[in-house]
Amino acid sequence: MSGTRPVTRCARTLFIIVILLLTAGGCSSLSQGQKSTDNPSSATGQEAATVYYDFDDVIVPKEMKVIKKETFVYGTIGLKAGVLALKGRVDLTSLVEFFEINMKKDNWQMVSQIKTPHVLMLFHKENRWCVIALNEESYNTYTRIWLAPTLSETGSGLLK
Repeated sequence: MSGTRPVTRCARTLFIIVILLLTAGGCSSLSQGQKSTDNPSSATGQEAATVYYDFDDVIVPKEMKVIKKETFVYGTIGLKAGVLALKGRVDLTSLVEFFEINMKKDNWQMVSQIKTPHVLMLFHKENRWCVIALNEESYNTYTRIWLAPTLSETGSGLLK
């Protein structure tokens, strides 16, 4: 029982951070990023080594596997939100670089990034926010991908 407490505490902390960032970000006006102009032919073998799990526009390396008991995704027509928990044997630095590159390809705009022993990345897109939290432990790197609609959208189903 004591083994699950730190995970629950971490999940609550991340949830509070997401809510605070969404609240603070709702007051600012962010310019929309233009569509990516990257050359699609430059992605040779990388596409085979990646996968979209529950979120259609957040790609992850295939080495990262879903932790089902820590994942919660809520979906309605045209909108998915929740948290996707993953773990895998991936170098933290290369995983940060992976998300920086691939989130941009999926038209996400990076808003901020905090690097300590843990990494917190914040992305924005049209009517959604994405928070990616990464931490490296002895044998695995753990990733939490939080996806939520913006509070300022009048038509966002979850928060209407």
